[in-house]
Amino acid sequence: LLFLVGTVSCTLFLAVNGLYSASDDVIELTPTNFNKEVIQSESLWLVEFYAPWCGHCQRLTPEWKKAATALKGVVKVGAVDADKHQSLGGQYGVRGFPTIKIFGANKNKAEDYQGGRTSDAIVDAALSALRTLVKQRLSGRSGGYSSGKQSRESGGGDKKDVIELTDDSFDKNVLNSDDVWMVEFYAPWCGHCKNLEPEWAAAATEVKEQTKGKVKLAAVDATVNQVLANRYGIRGFPTIKIFQKGEDPVDYDGGRTRSDIIARALDLFSDNAPPPELLEIISEDVLKSTCDAHQLCIISVLPHILDTGASGRNSYLDVMLKMAEKYKKKMWGWLWTEAGAQSDLESSLGIGGFGYPAMAAVNARKMKFALLKGSFSEQGINEFLRELSVGRGSTAPVAGGAFPKINSVDPWDGKDGELPVEDDIDLSDVDLDDWDKDEL
Repeated sequence: LLFLVGTVSCTLFLAVNGLYSASDDVIELTPTNFNKEVIQSESLWLVEFYAPWCGHCQRLTPEWKKAATALKGVVKVGAVDADKHQSLGGQYGVRGFPTIKIFGANKNKAEDYQGGRTSDAIVDAALSALRTLVKQRLSGRSGGYSSGKQSRESGGGDKKDVIELTDDSFDKNVLNSDDVWMVEFYAPWCGHCKNLEPEWAAAATEVKEQTKGKVKLAAVDATVNQVLANRYGIRGFPTIKIFQKGEDPVDYDGGRTRSDIIARALDLFSDNAPPPELLEIISEDVLKSTCDAHQLCIISVLPHILDTGASGRNSYLDVMLKMAEKYKKKMWGWLWTEAGAQSDLESSLGIGGFGYPAMAAVNARKMKFALLKGSFSEQGINEFLRELSVGRGSTAPVAGGAFPKINSVDPWDGKDGELPVEDDIDLSDVDLDDWDKDEL
């Protein structure tokens, strides 16, 4: 009896910890078998990345099993315990559970499954993806890409922004650079390198444009440049390493699609970028060039200098600078003006009703804005910007559908304001006795 109880307990424990067992039609995937089963397979795969403790994953389990049984022999259905195998989840950009990905013709460019969580919806998506795969094969497009040393050296236009590095050129270009480098170590015969090549090339062009060349994507043939391969302990292909001046190189362990690579490159760029400039609106050009160049421009209207003095104004500007630093990854524009200096702009943004200081976030493409309703403080502004960054908060159209006329004004000189000097009136030659006393 004790033995039986122990057996039942063990079985329950395994079920809770693994969600799937060998008796299911769902194939358990791990870092050990994932490459062979999925990446090197000709089959279409649906893969669930789950965590055993996740309630949504537990509810999905019976539907996933049912779909796997229905698709048996047609589409492969797998599951990865991404809580246990975090490296595998990280490689495919898994941020929450369950995450379902479809591995089709190009196995290094998995698609996210966004459909329903029922077996019917899963099967429908699988058959739709299978139909696409078969039609690609019918038209002669297998989803693969040409690769190897020959194609890398062919100088095709799509690879123009990938910088080829060698034992001789590496240190001069990478280690002595102020830029960030993402370097792929490849072998010409490597199939995974072949799949990565078009993604790497496309990402290189996009990253070059978006970072103004401050993040560079490069490639090293590790079979030829063995000094570098040995120095950095390259044992498999492709291996991607990130180099930043003054720091030890780190491994890139993200996804292998161009979108994954671009996202990481932009993170590296913004981590290293200085905070954006905080500009005073002294002309129409300042406003338009800033707002047109950024997704959002954050405009503050500060009290008149006579109301705050230099120290009070600088304290407001300091708050804005801290927020600009905190949200620099968003690449927003930051502007300010003095109350009354741009009254038409204030009216178009509904500013003034709440007093000063005031803040508006403007999307110049849509000509919509949102107003800060909380306090003009680090906490209040942070809450306002955090809501905006996740797409929340109420917006309104800019009055007139365009920015109004902007006045050209002198920039603030950094000093306290001065009251206007009034002309002295000399009354010495006025004889008050001559005035009609009724008028006094």
